[in-house]
Amino acid sequence: MTSELRVADLPLDWAQYSILVVDDEPGMRSFLARSLLARCNQVETVGSVEAAENLLLRQRFDLIILDITLPGKSGITWLSELRDKGFSGDVILITAFADLETAINALRAGASDFLLKPFRLPQMLNAIQRCCERARLVRENFVLRREVDELSGTIDGLVGNSAVMREACAMIKRIAPTPSTVLISGESGTGKEVAARALHRMSQRANGPFVPLNCSAISAELIESELFGHVKGAYTGAQGARDGLFYYASGGTIFLDEVAELPMAMQAKLLRVLEERRIRPVGSEQEISVDVRIVAATNRSLEAEVATDRFRRDLYYRLQVIEVRMPPLREHTGDIPALIAHFIQSLAPQLGIAQLRVPDAAMHALMADYDWPGNIRELRNWVERSLILGEFCSDFLPVPSQRASLNLATAGLSLDELEKQHILATLDACRGNKSLAAQQLGVSRKTLDRRCADWGR
Repeated sequence: MTSELRVADLPLDWAQYSILVVDDEPGMRSFLARSLLARCNQVETVGSVEAAENLLLRQRFDLIILDITLPGKSGITWLSELRDKGFSGDVILITAFADLETAINALRAGASDFLLKPFRLPQMLNAIQRCCERARLVRENFVLRREVDELSGTIDGLVGNSAVMREACAMIKRIAPTPSTVLISGESGTGKEVAARALHRMSQRANGPFVPLNCSAISAELIESELFGHVKGAYTGAQGARDGLFYYASGGTIFLDEVAELPMAMQAKLLRVLEERRIRPVGSEQEISVDVRIVAATNRSLEAEVATDRFRRDLYYRLQVIEVRMPPLREHTGDIPALIAHFIQSLAPQLGIAQLRVPDAAMHALMADYDWPGNIRELRNWVERSLILGEFCSDFLPVPSQRASLNLATAGLSLDELEKQHILATLDACRGNKSLAAQQLGVSRKTLDRRCADWGR
């Protein structure tokens, strides 16, 4: 039995796949265009390397079907030049005149496959399918590596049966199947990324990648390259071309955490992506179409940021098509027992430690005597620390009398003043160590620096 796939066995639609055919034979260009247009998102045909280069300046292709024998410059020579410039797409070389040496040279130049004319349509479709699979695996591997690097220790799912959590979950279920942009708001540690992942899992893009980025973790100089990619030599240190996160999120969801940290110049470029669904890698003249759902998150009021001219009003309206609010833990302390049970069950096997039972007195203190400023993330860290130490204790919690005195001391203060007092007290406790204070507060160092600058500290 032949290993070739029949036309009927192949996928009828390669969704977002775009193909450029470079062949000087009009008959071959016409044959491939007719055969592939029914299955691919886009097929363009040209008769020379020069015409192909002009087309590549304007748009990107996932695959190039390239004849070896062309007027002017040979296909193998041009393929070598493409790879040197950082073209990472697949290239299938075709020729009517080939020997073993030609095939070896083609593979050395970076060909993904090699077909001898005259070939049958199933042979070409089979080669394209292999390229599709390779491209899919490259993206999946990239996303998995990021998850391993970045997502260790995150919560597996949304846990809680309180009214506010049921409301948040109902909203996520309602909007997940839609293609709309979503803004997730809430304090640090409330589970915004967990909500974003739930949105992705329940969406029509669930089989595509979920690519997260913490906008505060990337410097202003590199954020554009991280999102959109860059060409070789685009800036000092760009020794090779690199695809951006929007490329790797194709067909899936990109999650922009702490979106309020984006520089104003980058906000304008993100607005353009939302409006036109196209990106331009740094240093490139070429625009690339993107098929990505954007989910953004913020622990700050974007409305307040707009009022102080730190966030673009037009971008705010484009992001806030639908907003999901993740409540702070102090608003649903009744979910603490379920959350603790969830963390114990998930963390104990990871740590290789026996599960523990929380004493009733400690559970009462956790639910009644502490506001959890670090929210669910702080609770998770407490559970992990307790498992490692082998006992649960509430020594770090303020006793009721202390809590009452704190309430009296802060009575009548505005929310901004309360925030300022809490942050400055944490800074004093950390002896001015802003990195440690930011970690304890559950915010980025950049956010803490900005708050201190506002207060002249």
